[in-house]
Amino acid sequence: MTWNQIKKSLSLFLPGIFLLGFNIGTGSVTSMAKAGATYGMSLLWTIVASCLATYFMIILYSRYTMVTGETALQAFKKHIHPGVGVFFIVALSAGVMGSVIGVMGIVADISHVWSGSFIENGIPATYFAAFYITLVYIIFWKGETHFFERSLAVIVAVMSVCFLINFAILTPPPSELLSGLIPNVPNITEDQGKGPFLVIASLVGTTVFSGLFIIRTTLVKEAGWGIEQARIQRKDAIVSVVLMFIISMSIMAAAAGTLYPANLGLSKASQMIQLLEPLAGKMAVSIFAIGIIAAGVSSQFPNVLMLPWLLCDYNESERNMKLSRYRVMVLFISLLGLVVPVFDAPPVFVMIVSQAFNSVILPLTVGCILYLGNRRDLMDIYRFKSSTNVILILILIFSIVTTVIGIKGVLQLIL
Repeated sequence: MTWNQIKKSLSLFLPGIFLLGFNIGTGSVTSMAKAGATYGMSLLWTIVASCLATYFMIILYSRYTMVTGETALQAFKKHIHPGVGVFFIVALSAGVMGSVIGVMGIVADISHVWSGSFIENGIPATYFAAFYITLVYIIFWKGETHFFERSLAVIVAVMSVCFLINFAILTPPPSELLSGLIPNVPNITEDQGKGPFLVIASLVGTTVFSGLFIIRTTLVKEAGWGIEQARIQRKDAIVSVVLMFIISMSIMAAAAGTLYPANLGLSKASQMIQLLEPLAGKMAVSIFAIGIIAAGVSSQFPNVLMLPWLLCDYNESERNMKLSRYRVMVLFISLLGLVVPVFDAPPVFVMIVSQAFNSVILPLTVGCILYLGNRRDLMDIYRFKSSTNVILILILIFSIVTTVIGIKGVLQLIL
């Protein structure tokens, strides 16, 4: 196989790699690490259920676009109500802004603690945050989707390798992995925390992310995929979701093998850096730190692009990120990354609440595709079958349950 053929084959999976970079950020790292630190591997079933739901939602939203040529936001606007499209723009943008704040806070904190291994007292977290924000903004300045995708592909590859190596070093016993596949809500005593509800909601929110499916339709349309490319997009979705599961499980296992036995929970992601060294050595610490940094930077790309992309999609205008209004918009969103290191806000708390908030808008996302996919005038012979509708209804029930759990968890924190 020639190099050009290899590049052509890899390019088919770039939309999936983009989604993986979008989905596996420090929100995932924090949620998975929090779950592993507090409950061991007992919530592994949540990742399995979330990844399966994510796969079906990716497939169904992509199918709608391949059949009709319309993106998700365009369909909401034309066939449901313009207000539904506006709601998604506002809700997803708010969630992403919270994510930007938490992401950069965690990445800067990790970098600060890790740098302490080489420089006395380490480099201040604010300097790291400013550096990563500048890096992402410079790449954004190029303004072309394919450049974003290729940049993400490299960073996601680094992230994946790092987390897989750590999983090999800190693999929990097989019995613990198997027991974690059985659905359960672990019991904890009052002095250990407020319960697993918010963590479960954040695990679902960070994996079954509504923004993922909406942006996916934009990428499918831009790639020019029609229904004849259904097989290619299924393979792309499978690669994305399988890697999503493996990486998420690896992060949970790393925390379950370090923080959980010490009964320390997780208030700062940098705790894992400090506890990994005596257990696995400096090399493992460095690999884990690079993995988290790569996860954070990879998720910042789509995070800062979310609002301008949604606006272009809704208005059906050219997605030209070189326009001044979009550059100013992205600069403002990027600068939110300085909130945690400058004001010393708790990044893990910000991220957990942000991811739990994502689970709250999930039922509407499922309901919309359930309605659109059953419209004969839109889907014709590709209208959803009974089996598809049953799966969607199950996902809808699952999403409503996690929404209730998320609201309950946030109320527990407040009260």
